Amino acid sequence: MVCAEVSSAPVDTGRLTAAVADPAAGAVVTFDGRVRNHDDGRGVTAILYSAHPSADEVIGTIAAQIAAREGLRALAVAHRVGELAVGETALAVAVSADHRAAAFAAVGDLVEKIKASLPIWKQQVFADGTRAWSNTP
Repeated sequence: MVCAEVSSAPVDTGRLTAAVADPAAGAVVTFDGRVRNHDDGRGVTAILYSAHPSADEVIGTIAAQIAAREGLRALAVAHRVGELAVGETALAVAVSADHRAAAFAAVGDLVEKIKASLPIWKQQVFADGTRAWSNTP
């Protein structure tokens, strides 16, 4: 594993991709999860992400579990907290592996596990000025 972090700094998917570079890797797969301008038919202008103090530890544990898989070379993941505008990256993942199937599987599994287990909550800001929490316990 190269890195696993929760930060208020902008996420740079290119930095994560460069961090997992390995001449033995036959594949590098990335995921760049961005704030979209809609949700369930409503316009969205921003999302505010809040994290539990354990979020760094949790993302590290999740990443380490996935990174231990056979055939993976390196893994990097970052989730942003704070207020993000439409188009900004909220979650980025980069995985290098010997073969593409392992890299694609690792990225997909990592994203799903983070969405299910990482103690980060989002408050959406809608175009009409209202707000709503989602992904809360």
